[in-house]
Amino acid sequence: MIKIAIFLLCFGSLIVNLTSCAGNKDPEPVFTIAGIPDQNVSDMARRYEVLTEYLSEALGVTVEYFPTTDYAATVTAFVRGDVQMAWFGGLTGVQARSYVEGSMAIAQRERDTSFHSVFINNSNVEVSKLRDLKGLRFAFGSESSTSGHLMPRFFLESIGINAEKDFDGPPIFSGSHDKTWLMVQGGGAQAGVLSEAVWQKAIATGKVDSSKVRQFHISPPYFDYNWTIRGDVDEIFGQGFSNSVSKTIIGMDGPELLSLFSANRFIESDNANYLEIEKIAQSLGIIK
Repeated sequence: MIKIAIFLLCFGSLIVNLTSCAGNKDPEPVFTIAGIPDQNVSDMARRYEVLTEYLSEALGVTVEYFPTTDYAATVTAFVRGDVQMAWFGGLTGVQARSYVEGSMAIAQRERDTSFHSVFINNSNVEVSKLRDLKGLRFAFGSESSTSGHLMPRFFLESIGINAEKDFDGPPIFSGSHDKTWLMVQGGGAQAGVLSEAVWQKAIATGKVDSSKVRQFHISPPYFDYNWTIRGDVDEIFGQGFSNSVSKTIIGMDGPELLSLFSANRFIESDNANYLEIEKIAQSLGIIK
């Protein structure tokens, strides 16, 4: 009886220890992504619902989307480590990488090597060139937007238009590209500027009333959107994970997913592509 009691005691201790060890097992890490909220909420939700499913299956890890309220919040989430990868514009990508050592721009759409801003005007005002914008109510997108603020402001200044002095009052910041064309179409602003990708999609889907708003100028090209990943992801998810993420994004070929990003395909990117963006932002006092 004593031997049986000792056996049961030892066996019971073994079960407790095994259960304890199983309970203390670290949970599998979640790969969390975000993107600047440059379009309406429903479009953003659909885009990242499809993308997280694709990445989860391709990478063999749980991938979740971290929604953010504005451009600055997306940068903050990346810097704090709340997200490991984000879809940034040229400027927000520069800002995020400057705060997180080792972070890299790993992929971009093919069109992002030669991106443009589109200047539009309400049909009630006569505008045919950028100089005609003087004296009008003008709308940018987000203050942190590359195509909706940084580069347009730079191009305007290059022809002598000061955004703080030459419009009818201070420039309006709509917050997103969709809101910019809607504001101009509705007359809240007489003219504005936004991403060519968002404008072209709005035209293609029949959302724009061409009798009320039209495009009158397209900017010179520049590098813009990119996927930026933190430098510590290999420590969290295993050696070579960042490279796998890059290859997975570049390998996207599903027409629905690509269309949600207004892309034909994704290609490799590099931090060096955005040095000009950084210099322009510094020259305008937007970043130090």
